[in-house]
Amino acid sequence: MFQIIFNEVSAAEMAGIPKLLQLDILSEFDQLPDDLENHSDDKFGKLERDGKKLYRYRAKEYRIYFEPTPKGILIHRVLHANSLKDFLYRTRMPLTDEDEILQADKKFWELISEAESKKNLH
Repeated sequence: MFQIIFNEVSAAEMAGIPKLLQLDILSEFDQLPDDLENHSDDKFGKLERDGKKLYRYRAKEYRIYFEPTPKGILIHRVLHANSLKDFLYRTRMPLTDEDEILQADKKFWELISEAESKKNLH
């Protein structure tokens, strides 16, 4: 069993989702594998840049970007799949492998850093 920790930004993003859908999304997230590094399920992805690793989990129509910590799973962002598609369109990236595209894009990492800069954890 692990603890799910939201930062200020991801908590606000989650709060914008209807309560029943929040519970549904989090119940899917409860299926976290022990070995994320070597997990091949399509629901999980790994992004790496400058030594920082993030994982992506597809839950319903949402993408949850997180990292394991000693205290639990720290959620950086909770994005609707359509908003991610819009992000890819706005930055004019080809729609191929979602994780590879995001991993290489500076704007995505700025989005993550924005959430990290909010030090209040919920």
